[in-house]
Amino acid sequence: MPILSRPIFTRAFLFLYLLGIVSSIVTIPHWKDAKMYDNAPLELFIDVYVVCALLCLVPKALRCGRHYIPLRSIAKGIVYAITYPLYIIDTFCWVKFGSTLNPSMLLLLGETNSNEAGEFFASYLTADILTSDVGWFLLIGILHIACAVTWRRLSGRLPASRWHIPKSRKWQAAWHIVGSLPVLALLIWAGMNSWENKRMFHYTMTRETIGEVEHTLAVWPHTEMYQPAMRLAFSIYSNELIAKQLTRLKETTKSVVVDSCDVRSANIVLIIGESFNKRHAQIYGYKKPNMPNQMRLMKSRRLTRMDDVVTPWNLTSFVFKHLMTTYCVGDEKDWCDYPLFCQIFRKAGYQVNFFTNQFLPQAKEAVYDFSGGFFINDPEMSKVQFDVRNDRLHVFDQDLLRDYERELPDSMRKYTTKPQLTIFHLMGQHVNYRIRCPKSKKQWTAKDYPEDTDLTEKKRTVLADYDNAVWYNDSVVNQIVERFKKQDAIVIYLSDHGEEVFDKGARHFFGRMHNADITKRLADEEFRVPMWIYCSPLYARNHPDVVKAVRAARKKPYMTDALSHLLMGLAGIHCPYYNPKYDLLSPEYDATRKRVLKNTTNYDELR
Repeated sequence: MPILSRPIFTRAFLFLYLLGIVSSIVTIPHWKDAKMYDNAPLELFIDVYVVCALLCLVPKALRCGRHYIPLRSIAKGIVYAITYPLYIIDTFCWVKFGSTLNPSMLLLLGETNSNEAGEFFASYLTADILTSDVGWFLLIGILHIACAVTWRRLSGRLPASRWHIPKSRKWQAAWHIVGSLPVLALLIWAGMNSWENKRMFHYTMTRETIGEVEHTLAVWPHTEMYQPAMRLAFSIYSNELIAKQLTRLKETTKSVVVDSCDVRSANIVLIIGESFNKRHAQIYGYKKPNMPNQMRLMKSRRLTRMDDVVTPWNLTSFVFKHLMTTYCVGDEKDWCDYPLFCQIFRKAGYQVNFFTNQFLPQAKEAVYDFSGGFFINDPEMSKVQFDVRNDRLHVFDQDLLRDYERELPDSMRKYTTKPQLTIFHLMGQHVNYRIRCPKSKKQWTAKDYPEDTDLTEKKRTVLADYDNAVWYNDSVVNQIVERFKKQDAIVIYLSDHGEEVFDKGARHFFGRMHNADITKRLADEEFRVPMWIYCSPLYARNHPDVVKAVRAARKKPYMTDALSHLLMGLAGIHCPYYNPKYDLLSPEYDATRKRVLKNTTNYDELR
């Protein structure tokens, strides 16, 4: 048989290729128009061919005294022992949790004890798993075994091959060359089509931080991890990267000190929104009345909007690493070398409550949430930062308020003497906009945008969905404010980043352009964010100086990476990490500070 053809005409090639194709088919996402990775058949051919070629290079047997060790059979057995369980586990995760292997699953697995593992197997390993897509891989395994046994029995009974291949060296060389040409052509074709994906996978797997890894996956095109082996390798590597940053962060937490705290504000409430395009905010002049409650608060002069605020990144995970630490863009070292402001608040005597509708560990957690929440969800770091936090995610943000009521009942809130820092992290206007507002509360449809005639009905529907999400977000934010309006409380709202929503400079697009150059238009859509500060009537009476400072800060340029310093200033915390030049309400605030986006572009120099 021609040399290049030998790896193909093996059982290993047949069944490994079959496993890969079936895996690519059964893990196609359930959303509309989803399909298998286009280059899967060709790239899989290359991958399986390389594995089988290496197996062919292994000697059939190794003589050891009077005995022979079947090296090639052992090598094949090792490959099968790894491959079949990997495909089964990957598909099992897809069937049960709606996601293939990912870093979060690997992290959760590492934190699972024997009792939890027993409960898991009892709950999920049921008979119906055999009739799910997992059953296809079990069936392939049975066919593989049956084929191997049958061939072994028949091979001793079949007559010798009658194919006569010339014995001369010339004819043998010609035979191998001619017979290998079709395989060589196929390998070249498959290799050319697969090279770019392999290159991008290598690029992703050589980044130095989990944030850099995430960013490679946010831009387009990016690597397609179309097989379980790639997903497993990526998950292992991602966990190694976060372990390094967690180690540095944990070392930082050991030396955190607070000198004193004046408790200037007994109740500080921080609301972090998601994907809020400032151009779509009624309080900033948007045409649709999608923020009636915040408009009412602003007209009452209890709410002061900030007019010139940007975020350093247009990725939630990057933003959170800046928001939750005292690190600011331009500081030395990295974000994980700086203390977490929630730990500082706890050391200062505050009770810190954290309610998130996005950053909780779950099996189908996307890499973006994994990257943004790992330092929040790590058990040790969570204990350091928070006194109270929720333990579930919800379809709608309003249910986060039920978590608040459950975890902090009236009796606890009424009799506590501790000052409070309460953080609400909403899902807000996160894609998919359509599911960010209950159907019963939707206000607009595609027909309500007659002036946008250049947009298709489908795009106008997306536009309506976004405005409905803003409308719903307004009601949730208002409910949070209502819970604190009778207390001595100050409430701060900001969004993590903006979002493209068919802006005039990009009428074809919604979402974020992670791999585009930052222009003024793009920065205004994706990096400019709404932010406001609300002072309750009681707080305004007790802290007229703060109210005055808030109103004076309305037009000052600000970047949200400095949020921790604003909060520490409001609390009256004295510590080595507080810098008044980053505190928007401090007389020492530096309004000339460079606001650098993505560590590359000065926002104030864009024209």
